[in-house]
Amino acid sequence: MQNRRIKIRDREIGEGCPCYIIAEMSANHAGDLNRAIEIIYAAKEAGADCIKIQTYTPDTMTINSDKKYFHIDNGTWKGENLYSLYQKANTPWEWHGRLKEEAEKAGIDFFSTPFDKSAVDFLEELGVEFYKIASFEIVDIPLIKYIASKKKPIIMSTGMATLGEIEEAVETIRAQGNDNFCLLKCSSAYPAVPEQMNLKTITHLKDTFNVPVGLSDHSLGSVSAVVAVAMGASVIEKHFCLSRKIKNPDSSFSMEPDEFKRMVEDVRAAEKSIGKVSYSISENEAVSRSHRRSIFAVKDIKKGEAFTEENIKVIRPADGLEPKYFEQVLNRKASEDIERGTPLKWTMIS
Repeated sequence: MQNRRIKIRDREIGEGCPCYIIAEMSANHAGDLNRAIEIIYAAKEAGADCIKIQTYTPDTMTINSDKKYFHIDNGTWKGENLYSLYQKANTPWEWHGRLKEEAEKAGIDFFSTPFDKSAVDFLEELGVEFYKIASFEIVDIPLIKYIASKKKPIIMSTGMATLGEIEEAVETIRAQGNDNFCLLKCSSAYPAVPEQMNLKTITHLKDTFNVPVGLSDHSLGSVSAVVAVAMGASVIEKHFCLSRKIKNPDSSFSMEPDEFKRMVEDVRAAEKSIGKVSYSISENEAVSRSHRRSIFAVKDIKKGEAFTEENIKVIRPADGLEPKYFEQVLNRKASEDIERGTPLKWTMIS
């Protein structure tokens, strides 16, 4: 079954289309609106198709509590309290309208990840045209149902999810009459390590759900992104910052502009390299073909003289008879005088 395409704004995404590349701002604004705006323009300059933010407040994510349940014991945010982490990382809602305007000025798509219904309502009022569902929210079936009911395109990450959980989320979206969505393979570790990426899952997700599939990439560098594209990824999402020296909850695993730009260039080069199934001879290969081997006279040969392994050889270039005829030619006689260094032709053989 051929994988479908989806449409985001005027852009088709899926097999046969250029990869859609998302720069995830997340917390990299570090609480500064001007920096957030600068990130938008830097992402556009680096080759991103889209800038993504997140729409939540500490109170829409959790409660302010010091109980052990609300403390992070390992990983990038070890020692943090959930509420205080979201205080540091959130993008103020009063910025959203301005950021959307700046994205439009920059000529880059803009969307967001809502984390509860109030965030969806807020983004609807802003006129946001498509949505992201985060890996952590793939089990929030009521939220997914509410987002899908808006009938707008959805990009959904699948990090940490079992196949059954992904299936339930997909069925929830489709039950709302919304088929305009794609899935992102994701390793929800920050940063993710190569041995846990399991990029073969991209192909399985495509075959299982018959939708475009991409990669939400939290690994360092661009290797996973390029490999994912080679395996059929239609979307790449990567955290983007101006500098990792600007410390915030996401800076340690985010790409700086020059790194992001190189990744985009590598992805575009990979797309060209993948091409199509073809056994035709390219223009450059046609030149190289002339340097293949063929049968040449390697000694002066007199008319009537027999061809032997001493006076003819298979050598480069390809101006003579093809090597496969060598044994047929041996012991036959020359129909004319042949000078050393002459490519052998059938007319020279009696």
